Amino acid sequence: MSNPLLEQHQLPPFSSIQASHIEPAVDHFLAENRSLIEDITAMTQAHDWQSLVMALDEAGDRLSNAWSVASHLNSVMNSEELREVYNRCLPKLSEYWTEMGQNKALFNAYARLAESEVYQTLDVVQKRVIDNALRDFKLSGIALEGDDKARYAEIQKRLSELTNKFSENVLDATQGWYYATDDIESLAGLPDDAIAAAKSAASSRDLQGYVITLDFPAYYAVMTYAEDAKLREILYRAYSTRASDQGPKAGQWDNTAIINDILTLRHELASLLGFASYADYSLATKMADSPAQVIQFLEDLATRSKPVAEQDLAELKAFAQELDGCTELMPWDISFYAEKLKQQRYQVSQQMLKPYFPLPKVLSGLFDIVHRLFGVTLTEQPNSEVWHKDVRFFEVSRQGEVIAYCYLDPFARANKRGGAWMGDCRGRRRRSDGSIQLPVAYLVCNFTPPVGDKPALLTHDEVTTLFHEFGHGLHHMLTKMEYSDISGIHGVAWDAVELPSQFMENWCWEPEGLALMSGHYETGDALPQELLDKMLAAKHFQAGMMMVRQLEFSLFDFRLHYEYQPGTTEVQTLLDEVRAQVSVLLPPAENRFQHSFGHIFSGGYAAGYYSYKWAEVLSADAFSRFEEEGIFSSQAGSDFRTQVLEKGGSDEPMNLFVAFRGREPSVDALLRHNGITR
Repeated sequence: MSNPLLEQHQLPPFSSIQASHIEPAVDHFLAENRSLIEDITAMTQAHDWQSLVMALDEAGDRLSNAWSVASHLNSVMNSEELREVYNRCLPKLSEYWTEMGQNKALFNAYARLAESEVYQTLDVVQKRVIDNALRDFKLSGIALEGDDKARYAEIQKRLSELTNKFSENVLDATQGWYYATDDIESLAGLPDDAIAAAKSAASSRDLQGYVITLDFPAYYAVMTYAEDAKLREILYRAYSTRASDQGPKAGQWDNTAIINDILTLRHELASLLGFASYADYSLATKMADSPAQVIQFLEDLATRSKPVAEQDLAELKAFAQELDGCTELMPWDISFYAEKLKQQRYQVSQQMLKPYFPLPKVLSGLFDIVHRLFGVTLTEQPNSEVWHKDVRFFEVSRQGEVIAYCYLDPFARANKRGGAWMGDCRGRRRRSDGSIQLPVAYLVCNFTPPVGDKPALLTHDEVTTLFHEFGHGLHHMLTKMEYSDISGIHGVAWDAVELPSQFMENWCWEPEGLALMSGHYETGDALPQELLDKMLAAKHFQAGMMMVRQLEFSLFDFRLHYEYQPGTTEVQTLLDEVRAQVSVLLPPAENRFQHSFGHIFSGGYAAGYYSYKWAEVLSADAFSRFEEEGIFSSQAGSDFRTQVLEKGGSDEPMNLFVAFRGREPSVDALLRHNGITR
């Protein structure tokens, strides 16, 4: 039987891919690549760019293309069979990449190329690819010998298994609990679409009445709108204790030991490589210079933001007491009373806005904005092969030339990982025959699906999420780089990779941008000026509390990876310390937020969650140029495309920023955009 993953397609043939295809394809490419590396390192003559870098780029791309499909399907169409295959392949890939990073003959080939006359004839982008490779060899333990070298390989293999298991536990815990009721009165306050979704969730389980799951849209609706405080508490306790030793499923899918094992192994890995902490190791490929600089950055923001957050909370407490006689505000009351206060103060709510943000209109507006800014056009290709009926596929062109493709998987469903992300399906690169492989992006969200004849309606927060992920997609799709290691988001310092994504969010708050992305789903009427004014007036509502929440996550992550000592550091104790420093409302003792903190325990943000705020300084200041020149300034848009999006990882992020903005960034724009200062 033919295996579609062994054939090189511009686009994956999803309809013909089965779980049984994955492992044979991975085994094939691993064997093929190992054979190639043997041939390369056996050569006695000096290598040039083509025989070394491009040969490995080609081989790596074949493996990456097959594995990107497998890992993507594991996230969006998870099944027992797929999970088993995926878990069998992970250690094989970890071993391979470790072998590559510790292959001294390969390292020496790169080193000789870097010292040769050939290197001097290369352009600056090619030199950066080689320089990055030499850096990565050192970060992969190329200098290790004997037992240390073997131990490094063991650690990397085990970490790949543990981080994947962490993610599986969160998915299973999220799907392994639900609240069922026949009492419609207990759902008082929930919007009609949330009740319809709860009825549909019950029906899909062959139950009567209503089912509320821990999928974020359902959870968010209860926490924000449910009048029944007991219902909010039940959902809060289940959600905040997922995959932990606490809550209604205590001990089932528990990530406690996994978290400690991950941290212990990361600490050991950093120590093997000569770093004082995993945070120091992490910063070797980031913009920030030192752990002290990151901590000072976060603590400075906290110092400026906490008084504003304390004022936000005092206002909320006073409002809750006045409205309902609530004398003690609990964590499951925050979103509920915040929404009530927001409605009273501004006469606006996310629910009031939803009818004006049907997904088709939002997408139309997004594509229009992208066209105005960057000159690119997205055209849907309705008969393309996709992995689920809800997935849509788009061709991306500029000046009549197709330059990229992207998939959009917008809705929450069973066996799909929560959250929103952009994934790399294919990267832009020049093939050995001289042709260009076009980039292909996965854009994944978890919006509430449409019910009946009504289109999917988004909250404004979800609109912002879509723009955020599409910003990552633009970084991936508009690159002009031709080598995998610096194409798109590859090779970009992790604390700068959020620049394009956060940058795109700004248009969700501009009247001219909102006019393009909003329109009533039934009448097509524009968002009324009165509602728009109220929405914009409410932009900074509770901004202080939102800021310190993100700073809590960032400081916890960074301090954990900076200070962690195996056997002595208590994760919960450290989190409690951070909360005491920056938070204004402490959660119940049973809260186990860290047990589902996938960004740092199963994603790429370990000792890097601060990147969101770090990059937000860049994005806020970058957008200030559009505030000065016009939010649809074609010149500013063209400059951002050519100086940032097209450049990928070909230069230092600060150099790219300065080329676009004419100066280094200032934190003032961030504080102003977040409503912390005026």
